[in-house]
Amino acid sequence: MTFKVTKERYDALMDVVMNRMTVRAFDQDYEVPKSHYELILEAARHGPSGANTQPWHYIVITEPQIKQSLAEYFVKEQRQRAKLKMKFPTPDYRGLGAAPGVIVVVSDFRWTKAFPNLREEDSKLNAMYKENAERILLQSVAASTMSAHLAASALGYSVWWITAIGQQEAQDAIKPLLGIPEELSVLDVMCFGPSKKEPYKRWKKSLNEIFSWNTFDQAHFLTEKEIDTWIQTQRSKVMYRDEAKID
Repeated sequence: MTFKVTKERYDALMDVVMNRMTVRAFDQDYEVPKSHYELILEAARHGPSGANTQPWHYIVITEPQIKQSLAEYFVKEQRQRAKLKMKFPTPDYRGLGAAPGVIVVVSDFRWTKAFPNLREEDSKLNAMYKENAERILLQSVAASTMSAHLAASALGYSVWWITAIGQQEAQDAIKPLLGIPEELSVLDVMCFGPSKKEPYKRWKKSLNEIFSWNTFDQAHFLTEKEIDTWIQTQRSKVMYRDEAKID
């Protein structure tokens, strides 16, 4: 087999990666063709996964009332956060109800049994392996979901990755709405479509900030105080602002 570096393919990929834009307000009059859902999920189907378990399932939501019910749940959760004074810059979830494309990402944590684990259920060592197995599953689903996002971006759509659904209350509200068996878990919601207004690029760390050669460069280590300061002073800026307008 002859190996050949294809910079042209890399450049084409990076054009998609760099122009994957997150938006939370979509053109609600646009209708996503069925073929586009299939193209997006065909990309998701080829994601890598631990033990090749492919532990994902995607539910395409086209019914407006279901979209609205999902949006209402997240708006309720948003208000609950405000009451708890979490001081977290939460997006406006009402945009979910108007998103042309909505896909709910589901998984089954029983697939963790396919990954390295021990039989002694009460073993401390087994607890470590179980935790690692859950990470493998989540990383697998995330890889597949990211492929779906890039496919949507390649088709020209803006996207929105909703992940604030880990709590049991969210599971209890969403699973009956979508007929999801109790054994499964809702992990993410993917919204996509033409943006209602011009999308913008959000801030990204520079290349030199995100990697080291051979061993960890201690210059990249942040103290807990530095992380707390960043959260207090920068988080709200980088989450929702145009990169060009961040001071």
